[in-house]
Amino acid sequence: MGVLQILVGSMQNFTYLIWDEDTKEAAVIDPSWDLEKVLEEAEARNLKIKYILNTHTHYDHCIGNEQIKKKTDAITVGGTGAKVKLDKIIKDGEQITLGNSKITALSTPGHSPDGTCYLFEGNLFTGDTLFVGECGRTDLSGGSAEDLYESLFNKILKLDDSIKVYPGHDYGQSPYSTIGFERKNNYTLQPRTKEEFVRFMMSP
Repeated sequence: MGVLQILVGSMQNFTYLIWDEDTKEAAVIDPSWDLEKVLEEAEARNLKIKYILNTHTHYDHCIGNEQIKKKTDAITVGGTGAKVKLDKIIKDGEQITLGNSKITALSTPGHSPDGTCYLFEGNLFTGDTLFVGECGRTDLSGGSAEDLYESLFNKILKLDDSIKVYPGHDYGQSPYSTIGFERKNNYTLQPRTKEEFVRFMMSP
């Protein structure tokens, strides 16, 4: 199992390369800018990019889809409600085979209707659902604080504390974290009812 976190563009975005060590089959998560850097990293490791996974389809997480697809013939994947054309819409709990490894999709709407996290060998790629020390905003088109509460408290926080959290932007005190660390230290994840969380997200 391999994970490479790549800081790209001017909006502190992360693009990820993940791969199965035995077969070198790989996926790119959230391609946006600096695509040549991403492809060079894949080539240096002799990886074959099989999938392009979008955590959601806000432009800064998917504008590189077509260029990567053109270079690699990879399959584009994202959640229900995606705003761009994708080869595959993945459902909650559905798995993708990557060589001898599995990627599990978790539907996590809230920041956007198509929000999807990907669990790969103890690593969770959270897009803009969960950041290090923060959570995604819900005031953009299609956002829902009610949905985000369900995604955070009844899905992500049900996972094991040891799972690493890899966010969609470099907004925190470190580029990645763990479920356990976020549970204890992320102020947005402190115990609240859904109603309290919605009021919290609406507050200045």
